[in-house]
This record gives sequence, structure tokens and C-alpha cells, in this order.
Amino acid sequence: MIFQERTYSVLIVSASEKLDNSLRALLPGTEYYPVQSARSVGEARRLLLGSSFDLVLINTPLKDDFGTQLAIDVCLESAAGALLFVKAELYDSVNARVMEYGVVTLSMPSSGALVSQSLRMLCAQRERLRRMEQKQQSVEDKIEEIRLVNRAKWLLIECLSMTEADAQRYIERQSMDQRITKRRAAENIIKTYS
Repeated sequence: MIFQERTYSVLIVSASEKLDNSLRALLPGTEYYPVQSARSVGEARRLLLGSSFDLVLINTPLKDDFGTQLAIDVCLESAAGALLFVKAELYDSVNARVMEYGVVTLSMPSSGALVSQSLRMLCAQRERLRRMEQKQQSVEDKIEEIRLVNRAKWLLIECLSMTEADAQRYIERQSMDQRITKRRAAENIIKTYS
């Protein structure tokens, strides 16, 4: 086994305790932790509100709903991967309905090897989304820094009658002299002159 740097949190949503146990056997704690279970859509939604999961495995049908809408909602509202288990005769129609949302569908019964491959595929999908989230966060941080620097510049222009170029140089100089980021220098100026 290859050393895993990351583990994936899993929510199993299944009315069948037998399938729940079978899936848990395919989820070694070194790769998948923690693993929680829900027996209904309502219980799953409550767990999803309180925690974030990397993978959500849904065995259809459930007690209170079939489960397709839960899988769609998981993909629309979070970065979790959703794997939907459906009876073989329903596979084509259910897959056609959920595929556009990023839900992976698997017909049952399936071999343990196929389920394991599907889990790996979901993990790969989750890593791709994680990298995209990091890039997005980086862009949002840069935008916030630009906003703070601009606010600090306008305070310097207003309070100290500097030109925009002088205010920009002042912030950069503060950043270099104090060995802090431009963002931190701008925050200090905003605290001082607000």
C-alpha cells in the first residue's frame, strides 16, 4: 500500500446495514477516516449540515426518499464527491438524470474491485476540486489585498494630501521597512487613519 498523505471523510447513506458493513470493509482507516453512517435522507442532511465530507456514498432507495436528489444536492452545494448505488435495471435512467451534476452512478450488485475503483475515482475528483478551491481562495485573497491597499491609499490621499503614486510608494515602503506584507501595512494605515 502507498502511504497516503491525506485521508478522506466519508458519509455512507444506506437503509441496509449489510451494504453499510460491506462498504466499511472497503474503506481502510488509513485512507478513509472518519466514516459515518446515516439510514435516511433526513439524517444524512442533518449530518451534512454539521460536518463536511469528502465522499458521500448513497445506496438507493432510502426510507424517506429515493436518494438521487440528495446526491445532486451534495454535488451542487459542496465539494464532496457523490457515489450513487442503484439497481441494475434503473442504472441508465438514474445515471442520465444525475451525471450532469457530477454524481457517479454504480449499478448493483457490483464487485468490491469496481466499488474500490469508483472510490479512487471520487478521491481523484475531490483532489482536483481541492486544488481549484485553493486557487480560488488565492485569487480572493489577492482581491481583498488590492481592496485594502486601495482603501489605505485613499485614506493617505485624504488625510495626508498625498498623490496616489506617493500613497502607493508609502505603503510599499512601510511593507519593506517593517518586513510585513502590503496587506498588513494597509491594515495598519487603515487603523491609524480611520
